[in-house]
Amino acid sequence: MSLNTVILAAGKGTRMRSNLPKVLHPIAGKPMVQHVIDNAVALGARATNLVFGHGGEQLKKALANNDVNWVLQEEQLGTGHAVAVTTSHIKDDDTVLILYGDVPLT
Repeated sequence: MSLNTVILAAGKGTRMRSNLPKVLHPIAGKPMVQHVIDNAVALGARATNLVFGHGGEQLKKALANNDVNWVLQEEQLGTGHAVAVTTSHIKDDDTVLILYGDVPLT
């Protein structure tokens, strides 16, 4: 059994009133989603699946140095759907940790 993380980062962040995807807004010198990725790595995750949609090219450019599985959520249909699009990247015996890309725990 191994840890497989899913980071939800597909939202538009309309309340932020910015052209920058919400998860790319900086906190403590780096994009908030980078803090989440770093925590997944620190936990020893076998794989990190980053669910993206809005601003995908910006995300890929900003996070290019990370070893993540890029999982496109073509239509943002909610949290459950975002997790569902990752199922092909998750093994039956994996322990799955679902993280929000805009909640950087440190």
